[in-house]
Amino acid sequence: MTRISQTFAALKQQNKKALIPYIMAGDPTPSVTVDLMHRLVAHGADVIEVGLPFSDPMADGQTIAKAGERALAGGTSTRGAIEMVGQFRKTNTTTPVLLMGYLNPIEIIGYGEFLKLCQTNGVDGLLMVDLPPNEVVNNETGDFTKALTEHGMNQIFLLAPTTEPTRRKAVLEHGSGFIYYVSVKGVTGSNAPDIDDVGKQVRAIKADTDLPVCVGFGIRDGKSAKAVATCADGVIVGSELVRHFADVGDDKDKLELAIRQILVKMDELRQAIDEL
Repeated sequence: MTRISQTFAALKQQNKKALIPYIMAGDPTPSVTVDLMHRLVAHGADVIEVGLPFSDPMADGQTIAKAGERALAGGTSTRGAIEMVGQFRKTNTTTPVLLMGYLNPIEIIGYGEFLKLCQTNGVDGLLMVDLPPNEVVNNETGDFTKALTEHGMNQIFLLAPTTEPTRRKAVLEHGSGFIYYVSVKGVTGSNAPDIDDVGKQVRAIKADTDLPVCVGFGIRDGKSAKAVATCADGVIVGSELVRHFADVGDDKDKLELAIRQILVKMDELRQAIDEL
């Protein structure tokens, strides 16, 4: 079992739901990320989703796109982001870390080298937005899903309200770890989800797979997190956390305030989910 699978199995035994915060590697500066990851765990994170900064993040709204710009401007590369996970692993060997990004940087590094970097630094899963589930066979690595499995990692795919049946089938066939259900039509940071529709969609997915189903996009507070957690196995929150770094700049006081605000939000989310 991967760390992701072990975590969800343990949560299920405890009748708990996963809280999965998203942060952008290197935002607002590279020196912040590793310590923030540890602090997120201390405030209730079960899995951490780390964004790989990219110049054309088509699935992300302005908040996370700007975070990627700040990270790139600060010198964070794909390799550097993965090495941050390795630094985190020096003192935390249990909390799963999922990388979210796009294929272009991976292709530049090379699939084989990228997977070695991930394995060496303790990455547990990949969510590549622009890797369709029916194109997981690559000339360099062969079956990408199989290669990930051999490296002890899970491949996470997105399902959305607009996903067509053929793609949905492919996602359920090739995905592992958990299914990431996008609760709204749009990019990250979109409007609040329709909880009734989310519940209907999640139940339909769970009827066709044994994988946990986690919900992201549009979750902003304890109320929405709790509502989603009534039907899902986990709640993913990104833009609501990342937005606090928007105006930090080089001001250390603003940085510390932003981190405190993020951790307060984590406490709110954790408490709300645990009230179920």
